[in-house]
Order: sequence, then C-alpha cells, then structure tokens
Amino acid sequence: MRWLRYVSDGESHCGILEGDEIAEISGDMFAHYSRTGRKLPLGSVTIDIPLIPRTFYTAGINYLVHARQQAELAGTAFKLPEKPDVNYRGVSALTAHDTQIVIPKDSSGKVQFEGELVVVIGRQARNLTKENALSCVFGYTIGNDVSERRWQGIDRTLWRAKNSDTFKPMGPWIETDVELDRLHTTVRLNGQEAASFRTNDMLFGVADHLSLMSRYMTLYPGDVLWMGTDLMPGDMVPGDSVEVEIAGIGTLRNRVGGED
Repeated sequence: MRWLRYVSDGESHCGILEGDEIAEISGDMFAHYSRTGRKLPLGSVTIDIPLIPRTFYTAGINYLVHARQQAELAGTAFKLPEKPDVNYRGVSALTAHDTQIVIPKDSSGKVQFEGELVVVIGRQARNLTKENALSCVFGYTIGNDVSERRWQGIDRTLWRAKNSDTFKPMGPWIETDVELDRLHTTVRLNGQEAASFRTNDMLFGVADHLSLMSRYMTLYPGDVLWMGTDLMPGDMVPGDSVEVEIAGIGTLRNRVGGED
C-alpha cells in the first residue's frame, strides 16, 4: 500500500495511491482511518511531504564503500564503525518531491546528493530486539541527504551543512509492502546514472538501529530514520535535476536552484 499526502484545491489531504488514482482518507494513517469515497487522478494534485516526523533520526556512515571514501577524503585511517551511530536532522529542512533544492548564496558550491532509504515508524516501541524490531515499522520512503561539504568540514556540528532549508527532500510516498533484500538504489543526475547500489548492503541494518535506539529512547508513530548512502556522492549545481530511485518504492525527483 502506498500512502501519500497531497495538496488539492489549496488544502492538504492524505490518501492511498492505487495505480494512478488517489483514494482520499480521513483519520490517522497510523491508527484509525476511513475512505471518504473521493478519488483523484495523481496528475491533478501536488505531492506533499509524506509526513512531518515527530523526531528525525539519521544513521551515521553505514556502507562499506562510503566509509572508505569518507576516510580518504578526510585524510584519516580507514576504520569501520563498531556499532550503529545515530544522528538527528532538522524537520525544517524537509521538502517534497518535485520541489527545488535551494543552495544558499554563501555556499562554497560543494553541494552533494546522498540517496537514502527512509524508515517510517508506525507504532510506539521501546526495548526492541533485532528479531522483533521490524514489527514497529509502518513502511519506507526515499530521502536525499543533501550536504554542503565545506560547511561540514569547518563547522563543529552539521547545523547548516545538513539542515539548511530544502536540504532534505523526502517522498514521494510511503510504501508499506517492502522486502529489504530486494531493494536497489539508483541516483541519476540530469538523467545520467551517478550511483547504484544494493540498498540493504548496510554495515548495520534497520533492525540493528531500531533495537539499539529503542534501548534508550521511545520510538513513536511518525518518527523517521534515514539509513545512509553508499558510493561517493556527486556535486549538484543550480540547473541540475537529481532523482533517487529505490526499486519497489518509487522515485524522488528534485530540481536544484540558487538562492536569490
């Protein structure tokens, strides 16, 4: 099942995507909901961010090739992480499918894409095990963890390098029927393939992260966890178009622009 939020007649709605048609929903996708009976063609609406998360979590470096490349870039010795690392991002950085990523005026220009699987939590959970961790997952969507690399290197935190407005495209919808081992991520820049990898080839999988996280904090419906990226991300400049496709989920597409 594919859940999405969309704007029609100036108002935001929630619906279930069935082919090229949206069945409008009233209520809470994580609890009680009902169909209103109204249906709309997908092409007649504007797709919105699929949800506004209560808490926005991200995995640290979580793929072998990316870990090695980041060590080389930083000029440090390559060493694999021994356990999952968890970070946070700003909800204010989120933007929807088919919107513009805006590069700030004072950016160095070293702005890169990172195509990522996004986990959407569907029920409150604490003290999960690896064996039952996926039971709290509602579904999955797609993220582009846009990063300004100079700021990432000179700031003590990632407050602007990762969290500037529009730096977190997410969508276009949430897919609930997913087999992690069958997923494949492809990133295209201006229609040309820029990265391609098996999505589930992670150093620490979804269950590893959720079981560790829930030992210390309660997970709530609507929380999201971005799972990291593989391969060396590529540079983006105003005028570019970037697509992140995860086979079985969909394609997140955004244009790149500069700040006026």
